[in-house]
Amino acid sequence: MVVVPAPSVTPVVPHGNGRQVETLVVDRQPLFLAALSSLLGAPPLSAHVVTSSRSDTALDLVRAGRVDLVFCEVRAEPMSGFEFVSALAAEQPSIPVILLGDRDDDGDLTSALATPAAGLFTKDAGLHEFLGGVQAVLSGHRAIGANLMSVVMTRLAQQGPVGPKLPGSQLSPTEREILAMIGHAQSIHAIAASRGISHKTVRNHLAKIYRKLELHGRTEAMLWAARSGLIG
Repeated sequence: MVVVPAPSVTPVVPHGNGRQVETLVVDRQPLFLAALSSLLGAPPLSAHVVTSSRSDTALDLVRAGRVDLVFCEVRAEPMSGFEFVSALAAEQPSIPVILLGDRDDDGDLTSALATPAAGLFTKDAGLHEFLGGVQAVLSGHRAIGANLMSVVMTRLAQQGPVGPKLPGSQLSPTEREILAMIGHAQSIHAIAASRGISHKTVRNHLAKIYRKLELHGRTEAMLWAARSGLIG
């Protein structure tokens, strides 16, 4: 699993506040709904779980009451997981969504890297990995399952060399170093502290990196750094 620190980490449910995590699970398969609800309701999460077989009904449930975290299958109906994430991000961006899919949905899940989804996992992810990813999302991070990352890295390798988009030809030495630190999933705070610069300066460097490499966020930057050999 890969966990990407958010630029400004704001926990969904502050640790130790004593409030039960309110979760909503959206899936067309009753058996999976029951299994995931049982898992989330048991320790260590001990969440309160509401389920829905329809994504439009689920969106209405979010609008009607307090929800801390949503799990939605990528093939949800009548709104797809992509559409659900976009709709919720437009209305209530503070509520994270973890998208789930079967193993043969890996193409859809990798495409979802470009969406605001806070988590991406195949349904056969290991229990320890999955629960760790949920905890990471609740802490304000983005979590990507190992199965999915394996698919992404394999596809990147099959694409061959990155061509003209080489770090040495487009980025300054400082930008290369910061991109490598992003590749190692370091936060803006950690980068600023290690380089002795302000958070604003780090963000300015990141904005230049994204513009030069035509990237759309930290996850794409992390994958680009790995693909380009900036991280070992």
